[in-house]
Amino acid sequence: MLSEYSFEGKVWKNQGAGGWHFVSLPNNLSSKIRRFYKDSEEGWGRLKVRATVNLSEWNTAIWFDTKNNTYLLPVKSLIRKKEKIDIDSKVIVNLLIL
Repeated sequence: MLSEYSFEGKVWKNQGAGGWHFVSLPNNLSSKIRRFYKDSEEGWGRLKVRATVNLSEWNTAIWFDTKNNTYLLPVKSLIRKKEKIDIDSKVIVNLLIL
């Protein structure tokens, strides 16, 4: 069972209150992670990870989105500013499951 994963995704903004920014994990990767780590999830499908995008690394969590059957990685403002990431930016993400 691997605990480190890499993927490319596009940053998008939630239209709801607060306007969080996310990268959706690919569905096939989400299925694999969920199969191995579902029992480690906390409330609302939350799974602790260490994320890396470009030169920025931070502890966060991915959440399972049951509507789209995939995990979502929130990308906080500090990281977006530091890495000059905008909506629709493509990023390479490395995740380490904690």
